[in-house]
Amino acid sequence: SSMESDRTLEALGNEYNPDILRAADEAYSAQEFSDMLDIPIATCYRRIEELTGAGLLELHDRVLSDEHRRTNVYRREIDEIVINFEGNQLNVRVTERPEVKNKLDDVWRTISEE
Repeated sequence: SSMESDRTLEALGNEYNPDILRAADEAYSAQEFSDMLDIPIATCYRRIEELTGAGLLELHDRVLSDEHRRTNVYRREIDEIVINFEGNQLNVRVTERPEVKNKLDDVWRTISEE
């Protein structure tokens, strides 16, 4: 829906969000994104909220930290975003990540990175 496209574009337009999405190939916590991408932690939480709200990032799991606290880890819910400008119409196509394909991709990526 165009409402959703607007949300997607708005989320993508905000500083750090594309970086977070790119990094979210694996599941990370807000703190890890913050450290990895050099984003202030408060901003990082806000960005994650925007991205999950726009359906681009998903709460993947709640992992137990060393201090036995539950930590949310997030990862990308999508594989690609294609934005088309047709006439004065803006189309945003989001491709979901199929789980099974991912597992294979990860294996393949590991092999090809060696």
